Amino acid sequence: SAVSVIGLGALGVGRALQERRARVDDRALRPPGALDEDGLLAACVRCGLCVQACPYATLRLARSGEAVPVGTPYFRARAVPCEMCREIPCVRACPTGALVSSLLDIERARMGRASLSRPEGCYSFTGAAACNSCFKACPLKGRAIVMKPGLTRLGGRLTPTVAADVCTGCGKCEKACIAEVAAITVSRVHGAPAG
Repeated sequence: SAVSVIGLGALGVGRALQERRARVDDRALRPPGALDEDGLLAACVRCGLCVQACPYATLRLARSGEAVPVGTPYFRARAVPCEMCREIPCVRACPTGALVSSLLDIERARMGRASLSRPEGCYSFTGAAACNSCFKACPLKGRAIVMKPGLTRLGGRLTPTVAADVCTGCGKCEKACIAEVAAITVSRVHGAPAG
């Protein structure tokens, strides 16, 4: 039995090292207050309490074959963005500190950062229409996203512009983008503080 325990321990250590070396999909966003990726993987016990606490079914636990370590919480902005709950129930539910309890203001969360990743798909940037869906969806409108006026290189007159130091990465802008393939997308911020 001692050999079995040693073998299981070695498998656990091997899995943790493999997870840290694996490239995590930058579009798989972590919950508010998440530690950096290495810290999250070390602290998260894959209990799923944060997922259960989310009142909007935003969070899910990664399954085998996904580009996120199995059992860890994440969300995809285009599917279901973070609704920016004032009480931050996912953080309160975390028993290990993988989601830091010092995050008390959801506006200080840094789940990711939005950017105009496909300007050629943005109706305002190309001049196809005066769209401002991303701006209207932003819970920090006028601070995290502004519609910057001025002629664009593709003939439009407005550019959705993100203030990186204000954007929480909630993904509401990406979800609201009316283009078939979102023109504004949210990606994880590597090594960002938890808020």
